[in-house]
Amino acid sequence: MTVTPPVLRVEHHAQPALGVGEDRPRLSWHVDAAHPAYRQGAYEVAWRTTAPDGAVVEEATSVMDGDAQVLVPWPGAPLAPRARAEVRVRTRDGGADGAGWGPWSEPAVVERGLTPDDWTAELVGPGYDEGPAEARRAPLLRRGFDVPGSTVRSARLHLTAHGLVEAELNGRRVGRDELVPGWTPYDDRLRVYAYDVTDLVRPGANALGTWLADGWFRGRYGFDGGHRDLYGAHVGVLAQLEVVTDAGTVVVGGDAAWRSAPGPLTRASLYDGETFDARLLPAGWSEPGFDDSAWSPVAVLPLDRAVLAAPDGPPVRCTGELPPVSVTRAPGPDGEDGWLVDFGQNHSGRPRLTVPAAPAGTVVRVRHAEVLQDGTLYTRTLRDAAATDEVVLDGAGLTWEPRFTVHGYRYAHVTGWPGTPTEKDVAAAIVSRVLHSDMARTGWFASSDPALDRLHENVVWSLRSNFVDIPTDCPQRDERLGWTGDIQAFAPTAAFLYDVHGMLADWLRSLSAEQRRFGGTVPVYVPWIPGGTYWQPTQDIAGWGDAATLVPEALHRDSADRALLERQYASAVTWVDKVAGLAGPDRLWDTGMQLGDWLDPTAPPEDPLRAQTDPHLVATAYLARSARSVAETARTLGRDDDAVRYATLADEVAAAYRKRYVDSGDATHDTQTAHALAIVFDLLDGDDARARAGERLAALVRDGGDTVGTGFAGTPLVTDALSSTGQLDAAYALLLSHASPSWLAMVDLGATTIWERWDSMLADGTVNPGEMTSFNHYALGAVADWLHRVVAGLAPLEPGYRRFRVAPRPGGGLTHASARHVTPYGTAEVAWRVEDRADGTELVVRCVVPVGATAELDVPGAEPTVVGHGEHEVRVRRG
Repeated sequence: MTVTPPVLRVEHHAQPALGVGEDRPRLSWHVDAAHPAYRQGAYEVAWRTTAPDGAVVEEATSVMDGDAQVLVPWPGAPLAPRARAEVRVRTRDGGADGAGWGPWSEPAVVERGLTPDDWTAELVGPGYDEGPAEARRAPLLRRGFDVPGSTVRSARLHLTAHGLVEAELNGRRVGRDELVPGWTPYDDRLRVYAYDVTDLVRPGANALGTWLADGWFRGRYGFDGGHRDLYGAHVGVLAQLEVVTDAGTVVVGGDAAWRSAPGPLTRASLYDGETFDARLLPAGWSEPGFDDSAWSPVAVLPLDRAVLAAPDGPPVRCTGELPPVSVTRAPGPDGEDGWLVDFGQNHSGRPRLTVPAAPAGTVVRVRHAEVLQDGTLYTRTLRDAAATDEVVLDGAGLTWEPRFTVHGYRYAHVTGWPGTPTEKDVAAAIVSRVLHSDMARTGWFASSDPALDRLHENVVWSLRSNFVDIPTDCPQRDERLGWTGDIQAFAPTAAFLYDVHGMLADWLRSLSAEQRRFGGTVPVYVPWIPGGTYWQPTQDIAGWGDAATLVPEALHRDSADRALLERQYASAVTWVDKVAGLAGPDRLWDTGMQLGDWLDPTAPPEDPLRAQTDPHLVATAYLARSARSVAETARTLGRDDDAVRYATLADEVAAAYRKRYVDSGDATHDTQTAHALAIVFDLLDGDDARARAGERLAALVRDGGDTVGTGFAGTPLVTDALSSTGQLDAAYALLLSHASPSWLAMVDLGATTIWERWDSMLADGTVNPGEMTSFNHYALGAVADWLHRVVAGLAPLEPGYRRFRVAPRPGGGLTHASARHVTPYGTAEVAWRVEDRADGTELVVRCVVPVGATAELDVPGAEPTVVGHGEHEVRVRRG
């Protein structure tokens, strides 16, 4: 077999990588297939760097010995702003049967964006009086310009906004990104997106137009009815278009030559939805020749350009479409007759409608909800989010989709549809557009149990629904915040299922910024906005603040991105030091309000804090866990003194934990969550103590009828705690139980995503009366990490899966299971099945090891072995 060409990647960016912030972007590659003796002995990188006018800046190659292939340092000179590099790589076979250099990869493209010093454009916004906040219409801004010469060689639009922005050039939309520039603490960091618009610009007359909306910047957002003008009372666009022609370079930026006017979006809200009035859309407004003399001048707005930065992760985009699975005539939640549309899947997105012609002023309205009750949309759980979109016709038919909103829903109710359509007509005219950050899928799981597979699919959909620029708690109600505790629990699962590294690395920048802002405290959600009467930015809360340590750890485990650990190290250390100070010399964190095992199933609907497990027990356990994490990070980074110091702290906290909660026989420790924390966080003294804890945990599970007794703290750990202490049967009994509360009880009640509460829907099909009742939260889906590592048996032994473990643990009556993960070295797979034989059964385990990696096979009943790349099979006879 010949070696296949490497597949090359630049940092964690998709291709082509435009507008990146790194001046020396790291390179990674993998080889899909090679002969058995192949090993990389050297690599050669070839690159060609050019300026925007095509002039060659650098053209060179570099040969390096060794087997490095993940996040390899940039070989050439730093990329200047606007520079474009095309990079290729090939590898030399250093194996015994090495055949020299292999083929070159396809070129990867990377373009560096602008630095703050490269901007000449100004932030510009509407120059007219927009009126009271609740009545503001989303503005349009435009500017005409001329391009000299006869040929456009290249054109780049660098774009961001206060608010949300969508651009048009000569009447055509720029790119397909949504909700640009996303949500960051804008005073600290404002992301800029770059677009190749060469095909949209033409010699002669041109026009650039932008839609603006409130977004997170000044739209109504947050608790207690929400807050407006969170970051400012204005909206504005910062756009710099740079066009290279045969006659030179033209730069079109924000300046006083722009014009502004109220647009046709009379309402544009992330929570409430949009109203588009087609009668108010000026025809040809973003095309050259449009008469904007009646439009107002723009206001030039203040902006600290130092906050401008390139994004680390992908933008939000439409990643798929869901057609209706049913359309029926039914009343809406307010009794109005209309069409009930079921898209079959709870998700984040928005509708696209093709509406026939009707008299001007006709209003077609779409309301959204996650579930039905009594045959109609159930909207109470949306709280103060109206989640309603409207289109007002101008007499003509149109295809329309909201621009600046997103909803969490499965069901829609449509009223005002023109004419007398049939169910088939409505079904053919509406589709739901699925929106989330445009991450690549990297992980899969399957088994012999359809309900378990549906559970895993629910986890995937909750991830997709809540990775909408930031990792949110839910996509539907008046919240949608970046809760740190949720992602702390879910990060290992997320990193397996999708390439979340760029997005979460970007969000961690926001976490660090907010932590600095609040004196070392990591807020319970990031970015921080006013938390109503309950949440304050000075609350140090275990399991939530620990996102500072545990999310970087999870990302490093999957990607081997040491630079991310280095960048987030100060944040992690600051958190642990702050909490250690709160714990004091006795090393028990037993002060202050804690969320503990949030939403454990015994907590009543009106009081989610009333869990079985002592919240300060949870806090102390997390202090030990984060101290251990920082110690390991310090060791990875070569900070040996820190490694010793934080390992000692972790040991001291663990000893204090045992003395206070274990050795004393404290009854609050006899819960599923307490035992799971003690086992998985390594808080117990020796194997015998772990074994006893595992036995007691299994007994608690059995005594509870194989139902779940854990909330946000215990759920990610409980199956691991059981299987790692020899209680695999109890772990499977818990996983596969259909009795409520359990994962599969949700599935039995029709869940297509993971719920916030174990009983978000009650057994009788009614909705939990609690104020906090969401049907799309991923935290309780963290069990999928155990499915990947233990049920299927695919787990990393070294960061980035250079060494990984193939160790399936069949049980629960499953006859087969499999997992597949796209690692930095290529795709790793494990699949096992139990085959019937005349004399019993046989366990057959197959694995695929990517080129450049090795796997340790630990199959029950077989001798452990280490294998290299390729496909391997192990067969074990069972009685």
